[in-house]
Amino acid sequence: MFQIDKQKFGAFIAALRKEKGFTQRELAEQLFISDKAVSKWETGNSLPNTPLLIPLSDLLGVSVTELLLCEKIAQEKTLAPNKVENLVKTAITYANEHPQRAYQVNRRWIVLYAVSLLVGCIGFAANVLTKQLCLGNLQTIMLLSALFGAYFCCFVKTKLPVRYDEDEIALFHDGVFSLHLPGIKLNNRNWAYILRAARISLCLCLCLFPIINFIAVRTAPNQWTAVGNIVLLLLFLGIFFIPMYWVGKKHES
Repeated sequence: MFQIDKQKFGAFIAALRKEKGFTQRELAEQLFISDKAVSKWETGNSLPNTPLLIPLSDLLGVSVTELLLCEKIAQEKTLAPNKVENLVKTAITYANEHPQRAYQVNRRWIVLYAVSLLVGCIGFAANVLTKQLCLGNLQTIMLLSALFGAYFCCFVKTKLPVRYDEDEIALFHDGVFSLHLPGIKLNNRNWAYILRAARISLCLCLCLFPIINFIAVRTAPNQWTAVGNIVLLLLFLGIFFIPMYWVGKKHES
């Protein structure tokens, strides 16, 4: 199998970066990583993870093949079949991680989410039928809890790429979903705790918010009319984010 020369790869990356006029920090920001990671590549101490190869090659104006070969290929030059095969094998084995989705690992969270969603729908229906206050904001919060709950309980990646363990990264990006926790170093030591906190928080939101709104309207309708929407929003943000921050900080190292 083709072996990547780290020193040659680093020198190639550095030359392309300078050619494009990027600083290490600017290139790192485009890839949502730290500038320390780029520095490690260029000094030959490490290589970028597989998911970064395509965006890195796009930013530097070369193909992934040229990136792996550590040299630009003339348009008229054709690679030998055995060299192409070795490059493909390198790219495949280079991806030493295949993070599983939540539904592939533990389905108890799916059951908990389904039960919470059912309870939440019944509670929201009771609020609608009895014409309680703050239904607009309650509906928004229930929708957000249902959508985020479905993602975290069913579809989220249960393991982070290796670069999260090597660098200081606070942003998690997965398709259309992004989670940014400023001040928290996301890594595989705290990721499982963060996921558990998010799942429990969102399931609680689905179950509790219809009850909170119903009781508040019954006990203090005038006051709830004035502050209910703000209170519901602040409660949702607090219940969702504070537990993630707490466990993320506690287990980040």
